[in-house]
Amino acid sequence: MNKVKTAFFCSNCGYESAKWLGKCPACNLWNTFIEEVIERNQKERNFWKDVSVERNTTKAKLLNEIENVKEERIVTIDAELNRVLGGGVVAGSLILVAGEPGIGKSTLLLQDALHLKNIITLYVSGEESEQQTKMRANRLNILNENFYILTETVLSVIFSEIKKLQPALVIIDSIQTLQSDNIDASPGSISQVRECAASLQRFAKETHTPVFIIGHITKDGSIAGPKILEHMVDTVLQFEGDQHYAYRILRTLKNRFGSTAELGIYEMTGDGMRMVTNPSEILIHQKAETLSGSAIAAGMEGLRPLLIETQALVTQSVYGTPQRTVSGLDLRRLQLLLAVLEKRGGFHFGVKDVFLNIAGGLRIEDPSTDLAVISALLSSYEDVALPQNICFAGEIGLNGEIRAVNRIEQRIAEAEKLGFEKIIISPFNKKTLNKSTFKIDVTAIDKVDELYRLLF
Repeated sequence: MNKVKTAFFCSNCGYESAKWLGKCPACNLWNTFIEEVIERNQKERNFWKDVSVERNTTKAKLLNEIENVKEERIVTIDAELNRVLGGGVVAGSLILVAGEPGIGKSTLLLQDALHLKNIITLYVSGEESEQQTKMRANRLNILNENFYILTETVLSVIFSEIKKLQPALVIIDSIQTLQSDNIDASPGSISQVRECAASLQRFAKETHTPVFIIGHITKDGSIAGPKILEHMVDTVLQFEGDQHYAYRILRTLKNRFGSTAELGIYEMTGDGMRMVTNPSEILIHQKAETLSGSAIAAGMEGLRPLLIETQALVTQSVYGTPQRTVSGLDLRRLQLLLAVLEKRGGFHFGVKDVFLNIAGGLRIEDPSTDLAVISALLSSYEDVALPQNICFAGEIGLNGEIRAVNRIEQRIAEAEKLGFEKIIISPFNKKTLNKSTFKIDVTAIDKVDELYRLLF
């Protein structure tokens, strides 16, 4: 009889220790260790090897001996998903999709899998019954004769069904509900999540079958489970957005087969997720009258140009300490821009309450939005509305200079396509720009004070 064995795991990073520690030596957090039973059944240690095809023996090779093979990808009907994955689902890849409850993770993967009618797909549901999954499929109104549903949480049973069906795509909903026979611990624990993810990784690499894993997130927004889960998978997709609003954003946090700067935008409807092909239209608020404190930024997310509305409200502070409230932008970035306006422009924002919002619920990290943020702040400060046919693309330096941004041609082309008549950029961008290809008025300015004189 095997002796029951326990170990202590860090609930933040998954570090394993034989005894309890007050401080984790890996992530340096205090009081994060919890005890879990890790009794392993040695007889069933390699159960995937038993039910899978014969494993190929590997040996070391010279780098020059390895042939360049083009990646095999499954191109889905979802252009947004293809974009964030780098062109499609790579064979043998392990993809983690995480997001808040009710955000639409299961609906998105079920919808995309039902459209793949030429391959066999296995949808493993550990949270919903067969009837619940069928009801969701009926709402999507998509027929697929090669789509199989399995309601099971034991990993050995799942692999047995996989051996029978030989699917070309596997979806696990979710990793926190799976249970491995190798470890006598509850589903969702650190040791179970790590062991199940390792077994799925071995299966994906040995059979070249792509596997989607749906993951939960914690109350602070991070992906539940050990941090090693994100290191083991090939791609990490974060599904963002407020469940009370219609729009959803699929953002790439990690991708071994493509860029990590891409994002996809969806609209939640009664018939499933609808792709938003022109997100600039939803990110620019349509208003009947011109109001102060609003400016349009020509930003970039990955390879996609986006025109984003930045909204600012500057009011007299009634408390001793002025408020700084931001939605969709880094608060420290706003404080930097306010300091530049104070020092280089002579504007007294130190006695003002400042509120900043990125319309559409999008979170922006592109520094090219600095010029639009500055313009919105000055517009609200002076209570003078900006013209509706003007947009901005530029980064602000600490000396108040306007710095160049990348992919300026794509930004200008997007602004011209949406009917803007004027765009303000850095003079360093204008030097390398072929102005004959654009009909829009391209204006270059050097300093923040020049921007104030130009607008007001």
